[in-house]
Amino acid sequence: MKTPVGTLHLLADEHVLLRTSFEQIDHMPVEAKKVKVIPVISDLIADYFDGDIEAISAINVRQDGAPFSQSAWKAMRKIKAGKVLSYADLAKRAGSADAVRAAGTACAKNAIAIVVPCHRVVKTGGALGNYAYGLEVKEWLLRHEGAL
Repeated sequence: MKTPVGTLHLLADEHVLLRTSFEQIDHMPVEAKKVKVIPVISDLIADYFDGDIEAISAINVRQDGAPFSQSAWKAMRKIKAGKVLSYADLAKRAGSADAVRAAGTACAKNAIAIVVPCHRVVKTGGALGNYAYGLEVKEWLLRHEGAL
């Protein structure tokens, strides 16, 4: 799917998004078939890029990960578009205030970029921190959402 920040590749099981990437998705399931559009999911992502920044909240997601990562990803989905949260606050919301590094690791291991909005997590003090697809993409997403 073409977006203002590059081609976004999607992997879904019916109406549940399993993975997104601005790079080719490796390790495709054998039974996966290539399609141009995934009903509902593609529309909601297109709506997000067209300005309805809350649209991606309606997408169902699923990804494998450790219990803390699952809690962190759930907490990320609760960060409202246009807002940011520090890694420290994410750790607290995920259930362990001392797990700031683990919160960063959960962001790094997030397989569903944009929809599980790890781009909304920043360093204490507001510095952007890292982003798997580059800081220019993170900055564009945060500007698009009105957080910068």
